[in-house]
Amino acid sequence: MNLRDDVGKLWENLLVIEWMKRNAYRFRDAAYYFWRTYDRKEIDLVEEIADSLRAFEFKYSATKKATIPKLWKKTYPESSVEIITAENVRDFLA
Repeated sequence: MNLRDDVGKLWENLLVIEWMKRNAYRFRDAAYYFWRTYDRKEIDLVEEIADSLRAFEFKYSATKKATIPKLWKKTYPESSVEIITAENVRDFLA
């Protein structure tokens, strides 16, 4: 994996698909989105269930600091935000 230059993209895709499968197995009806600003700030996965929003930022590398865009926090102050890394991925998918 360390030789690949697309590890972060693979990690994001894996976690999005696994999260969607997890919700389907639990019969949770959710809408999924990707959020990005014009200046390329982004949230990897946004999940909407009923009137609640959850944002997920996925980071494979522990050396890269994950940040949540200030505009997301300002626009959706009631949303929950989680940063998922290799260290806490088991809790995320359990």
